[in-house]
Amino acid sequence: MEILKVISLLLDYPEQPLVQAKAELEDAIKQCFFISPAQRQALKKLLQHITDQDLLDAQSVYLSLFNRGRHLSLLMFEHVHGESRDRGQAMVDLLAEYEQAGFSIAAKELPDYIPLYLEYLASCDQLGARAGLADIQHLLALLGARLEENESPYMACFHVLLQLAGVEPVEQIGKVRAQIAEEPVDNSLEALDAEWEEEAVTFMQDDGQASCGLASSSANHRVREEVPVPIHWVDFTHASNIADKL
Repeated sequence: MEILKVISLLLDYPEQPLVQAKAELEDAIKQCFFISPAQRQALKKLLQHITDQDLLDAQSVYLSLFNRGRHLSLLMFEHVHGESRDRGQAMVDLLAEYEQAGFSIAAKELPDYIPLYLEYLASCDQLGARAGLADIQHLLALLGARLEENESPYMACFHVLLQLAGVEPVEQIGKVRAQIAEEPVDNSLEALDAEWEEEAVTFMQDDGQASCGLASSSANHRVREEVPVPIHWVDFTHASNIADKL
């Protein structure tokens, strides 16, 4: 799924290669008929937002969003395990999943970095990619809701990812809106230090299991069931284009 590679690049730290590839990325977004026209337009606006401003300004905006504590961290297991020992085992298990699929990563990358995880899913078949997104739908909704609160154009990425996961983005984000409404907003250095000292955050479903489906330990690593995930948008006016991409 090429669109996952595009979103991976958009969510990564902006650098010159992204600016240089603007036309190619715009074309890839235009040709993605798995998502609605409104979502394609939102992704294009994000791309323009990043590339039309000075690169240093784009980098500063990115760091102010994603590198100030756990609130909008793009490291998945920080939200699930915090700094507990379980996070280390979860990353080992995710690395093993990558290796089993023949997906290699640079030594500097942490395996739970969302842009890297999306790049991995882009290398999977369509069913596997959608199931991988469904595994983390609660986290995607949480980050999407927080970005909406910040009125950030980066929220477009999470809307698209939720739709590709087989859920309705507005409905899923609405479920966590009450949670984020009660979150204190404090970006002081003292608050950031305190945040890192908090106990691990876990997302629990009704059955008591963590809703993030990524492996949390080798004993609990599960194989994804091959259950078809519904596609919520099909552009029938471009059916031939869709057939070419399947």
